[in-house]
This record gives sequence, structure tokens and C-alpha cells, in this order.
Amino acid sequence: MPERCVLRSGMPEPDLNLLIALDVLLADGSVVGAARRLGLSASAMSRTLTRLREAIGDPLLVRAGRGMVLTPHAEALRQRTQNAVHEARSVLSPSTTEPDFPTLQRTFTIRANDGFVEAFGAPLIAAATAIAPLVRLRFAPKSEKTAAHLREGSADLEIGVLGEMGPEVRVQALFRDRFLAVVRKGHPLELEREVTAERYASFGHVVASRHGRASGPVDEALAALGLERTIVAMVPSFHAALAVARASDLIALVPGSFLGNQPEHQESALSGSIYAFELPVTTEKITVSQMWHPRLEVDPVHRWLRQLVLTVCRQRVPL
Repeated sequence: MPERCVLRSGMPEPDLNLLIALDVLLADGSVVGAARRLGLSASAMSRTLTRLREAIGDPLLVRAGRGMVLTPHAEALRQRTQNAVHEARSVLSPSTTEPDFPTLQRTFTIRANDGFVEAFGAPLIAAATAIAPLVRLRFAPKSEKTAAHLREGSADLEIGVLGEMGPEVRVQALFRDRFLAVVRKGHPLELEREVTAERYASFGHVVASRHGRASGPVDEALAALGLERTIVAMVPSFHAALAVARASDLIALVPGSFLGNQPEHQESALSGSIYAFELPVTTEKITVSQMWHPRLEVDPVHRWLRQLVLTVCRQRVPL
């Protein structure tokens, strides 16, 4: 066994392999989960945790009921540890000015809602694999707006409307979107040259909301006119809202990008089963952005992915 390195000061050189274990342990918050991710047995991971406790001088994980929680010091170390591991891997990676895209093997995780995936997923996959055939795109659902997935490295990109993502998260606007009203073909509103706010509010509505929120900017605009729409149903996705609208007299509200961005294009896009029209009230457009963690800012492959997403989105929907 090789002798352990000793610094000139006489202090032993820290085992940098522990840094990787610490990163996984702090991200997972579980000895068993960290062991699984590192390909170790639970007992081996427990011994590693003991070594980490001795090296850092903190218990790191403590019992809380049936589970374990991070200590305050461990919480404070999470971001620093993750950044240190990423920087170390970057230093030890082969030096290259341009990635070899034909042989590049990498899976990117993109957090986006179903509307973005249905509107942009296919062209984005085609554009990526045309340049890097071994690259894989994994679209993960967005159950909440949080920067945790970007910070922990479980997501490479987050796409959506900017929320409370934290000051360190990088943001780039992709396109501006607006909502359209959608009804089935043959709906009474299809025959009207211009749908008034009164007629719009007179029909029942189906709303897409993952969190069960019924009201929004449209309701505020109607309220300013002394009107109120009746929300008959709430569904978890825009696709589900369209399915309900196609089979009823309810009006759905979906982003223009989800429909191809132009109402007149919808007959071919959805087999002539729906009719889309502009809202009879004015609402602000929404800006859809891509977000990433600053540790990936200069990664040439990640930079390529960001440019690819930007190009595909701008080709379909202008900013």
C-alpha cells in the first residue's frame, strides 16, 4: 500500500476521494442512498461517513425519527462541496477546445412542463442528435419552481417562467408566449367573427393547473370589466385541457407555443378538431427562459446545448 502523502508542514494530505463521497452524501442525505449512487455497500458507506466525521469534525448526518437529517454545518457545506467536486473534475478532464460531437456520449436532464416538451421536444431532439447522435435528452417534469435541482446537479437546464430561483442562477430568455382560447370544432363561438368578453365568460371553462389554482391574469382582466368566468374543471396539463375541450362545450386556455403559436395553423396541427382564437381581454405576455447553474457556464458541451435550445425556440417562436 502506498504511503500517505504528507504536506511540508507535517500535516497529512487529505484524502480527496472523500470529497466525492461527501458530495453524494450531502446531496442524497442518506447513507443507503449515497451507497447506491456510489456503488458501495451500506457498511462501506457507513465507514466512509465515519472518516468524513473525523476529517471535518462534525457529525454531518444525525438521526431524526426514522430517518437522518443534515447538520447545519453539513447544509452550509453542500454548495461548496458540489462546486469543489465539479471544479476538480473539470481540472482532470482532457483539455479540448471543441467537443468531439460525433462521439460525445452524455445525457442531459431538462426540467420543463408538458407544454414545452410537446411544442419543442421533437425538433430539439432532432437538432441535438443530428450533431451528436449519442447524446440523450431526458425531459423531467416540473412539479415546482425551485433551483434545488440545478444546485444539486440533478438537472442541467430548467425551462419555464422565471420564479424564485436564487441570485446565482443564470437566466436567458428564449421566447415570449401568450395564451389562446380553444374550443372544439363546431362550438358556437367558432361562428362568431369576434368573441366578446361577455360571450367568453358565458361558457364554462377548463383550466390546466398542476397545483389546482383556478384563477389567474385572465380572471383579473375579466373582473376589471365586471365579469367572471365559471371554472367547471381543473386538469393537470394542457394536453388534458385540450382533450376535455374537444369533447365538450368548455373553453380551454393554452399557450400559443403549445398550439404552434398561430391560431390559423391549428386545423392541420390537431386534425381539425379544435378552433383557437385570441382572448377578448388583454393579458401580459409571458417570457419563457432557460436557467442553469453557474458552474456549467463555461462547459463547452453545456454551452452548445444552451445555444441549441435557444436556436430551436427562436425558430418556432420569436422573442
